[in-house]
Amino acid sequence: MADNLNFSDIVKKSVLNLEAFRNISYLDVIIGLLSAFAIGMFIYWIYRKSFRGVVYSYNYNVSFVLMTMITALIIMTISTNIVLSLGMVGALSIVRFRTAVKDPLDIVYMFWAIAAGIASGAKLYPIALLGSLMIGLTLMWLSRRKVKDQPYLLIIRHSSVATDAVRQELRKLDYRLKSKTVRKEFTEITVEIRLRDDNTAFINEISEISGVQDASLINYTGDYAQ
Repeated sequence: MADNLNFSDIVKKSVLNLEAFRNISYLDVIIGLLSAFAIGMFIYWIYRKSFRGVVYSYNYNVSFVLMTMITALIIMTISTNIVLSLGMVGALSIVRFRTAVKDPLDIVYMFWAIAAGIASGAKLYPIALLGSLMIGLTLMWLSRRKVKDQPYLLIIRHSSVATDAVRQELRKLDYRLKSKTVRKEFTEITVEIRLRDDNTAFINEISEISGVQDASLINYTGDYAQ
């Protein structure tokens, strides 16, 4: 007879049953939140150690810990009652996040925190712990790898008398012209070059050219300048 129940009967039965925690114990709640907290702190530590951007945000890093715990709490809540799950989905659908994520790697940490929270809330502790350990080790290994052919921006401001000499020096480098600004008093060019080592002696040679007002070398990674 239970097999003949339709969807409306299931909803009515769920609404009339006021025991919201009938399928999860308080011990499961504590273990799930502790697991999410431990994994969140592990994500916090990995992000702080492997951060390679310009400005480190403490608040953004702390949000990973809270995001993991909140996700676990949501999963534990919606797993107890079908009505609660539908209401939670409807409530979360109106949330809008307007914080701009500049580094694509930050999105990886966000998905990691959410996935770990889902696994902890679903009582899949081995998956949450072992998966987080493997992801953390992978991120640490990738962050410690030495990047070959690092990109640099070379900015040269010179007068018209130094044009030929500057071009001659640039031919010795593997460069790509990014921008060029021509004014009455001077010309400013920005080129992208790649260096295999830390030898920057060519900057002094360019600066000593008669007519060169300034030569700057900037190391950059993606959207961030250093």
